[in-house]
Amino acid sequence: MTPSLSPAQMSARIVRYGELRPCKTAFIDAHTPGSDQKENFTIIGGGVSESPDQHVHINDTPGFNIGAAGQPPKCRNSLHSHRTAEVFFVLKGRWRFFWGRWGTAGEVVLEEGDIINIPTGIFRGFENIGTDYGMIMAVLGGDDAGGGVIWAPQVIEDAKDHGLVLGDNGALYDSHKGQDLPEGVAPMPLLSEAELQSFPEPTTAEVVPHHVARYWDLMALADRQPAKVIGADACLRDRPGFEVDFLTRGSAPDAAETHDTHTVLMPMRGHWRLTWDGGTDVLNPGDTCLLPPGLPHHVAPAVTGEASLYRVRATDDPAGATLRT
Repeated sequence: MTPSLSPAQMSARIVRYGELRPCKTAFIDAHTPGSDQKENFTIIGGGVSESPDQHVHINDTPGFNIGAAGQPPKCRNSLHSHRTAEVFFVLKGRWRFFWGRWGTAGEVVLEEGDIINIPTGIFRGFENIGTDYGMIMAVLGGDDAGGGVIWAPQVIEDAKDHGLVLGDNGALYDSHKGQDLPEGVAPMPLLSEAELQSFPEPTTAEVVPHHVARYWDLMALADRQPAKVIGADACLRDRPGFEVDFLTRGSAPDAAETHDTHTVLMPMRGHWRLTWDGGTDVLNPGDTCLLPPGLPHHVAPAVTGEASLYRVRATDDPAGATLRT
């Protein structure tokens, strides 16, 4: 039986950019100078937040998680690693991504619309190097996003000096709020030097060609048909548990489509009219829409001008991102 959704039911599956609820204490570096102005957003799925204060907009997970990070100029996210894929595209601003044990192995600057598929198993961080508040949208592989974050040792040590301790249960404890580690909970152990040796230190030349796609290149590729951005046969050839396509005015589908997996629509530029069996609505830049499997739907630009949209669909692949050189 083909599913249908009422406008109210679809509204509950759309998270509007202007209604995002930030958390400023999501991670261990929330008090560390230089990182203490971050805002983290958990849009679809529980993500990897370490704080009970994190609001989750849509609890269902379609095989991956969707989140976002908002930061003022000169604010950075500290070095960490994930066990599953972490993909970012820049919604607003100008961002520097860096990686390696000390963040010095390599780096790349991304502009609005650019996308990066960061390999699992390397330390990475990012900072807003623009002049205004910036926002990056994130796709994390797996329903549980790999079970959390692995922090570089210096991040944990710096956080302790500013009142935050991460327990070995994955929860944060804030001395600013009078919190101590509960009985039976030990501090998260630091990675040993032997363990740190297993984290790769790829150069910029090794990462960028295989893990970064530029917005205007994708606009050209998607002139007449959707551009395959991440996937087995895509620009960034990988199988991280989801695939990413890029649509423009010229490659928007002519007729309704039906997919047998969950589909997430994330407009980058322009206003997109979504029509489905049950109603119609408009998606704007920064909005996130979760479509269920089997729902016939059609999406197309609603007004004239530049229009682009990232589309994410679940796959049966493992939820990791392979380092390709």
